[in-house]
Amino acid sequence: MNIVISNPKTGKAYGKKVETTALLLNKKIGEEVKLDSLGLEGYEAKITGGSDKQGFPMRKDIPGANKKKIFIREGIGFKAKRKGERSRVGVRGNTISEETEQINLIITKQGTKKLEEIFATEKTEEKPAEKISAKEKLVKESLENVGNVEKAGDSKTAKK
Repeated sequence: MNIVISNPKTGKAYGKKVETTALLLNKKIGEEVKLDSLGLEGYEAKITGGSDKQGFPMRKDIPGANKKKIFIREGIGFKAKRKGERSRVGVRGNTISEETEQINLIITKQGTKKLEEIFATEKTEEKPAEKISAKEKLVKESLENVGNVEKAGDSKTAKK
């Protein structure tokens, strides 16, 4: 199950894949949850929505965890293309179940550590690799295979 945690103070969202879902099972949209068991000590969050394994969104106004087809003109699950347009769409109820794939949370109480530190990404500021064409790459590999390392380093001049 994926959990998306939004921080309203910074405006950033953080994703986390969780195996244990016992903390969130049978909770409803709008309920407050303590996130200590997810590794976020001191944090509390409010459930704002989610979606199931097939991609159907959860709606707060539909009770239970079942899928239903409702006739709506606006809101979660449908965006009208014309004024007054209505449609019958499939949505999921407001209760989290085993079928729920993603849960959206918004932080209501901050913990001791910042979310940036907890969700520190491994995206180091590396320079992007210099783009070379496929032909240059093949020439460089062939020169390295031959053993001429001096020409392999300067593959642009070697192909001329």
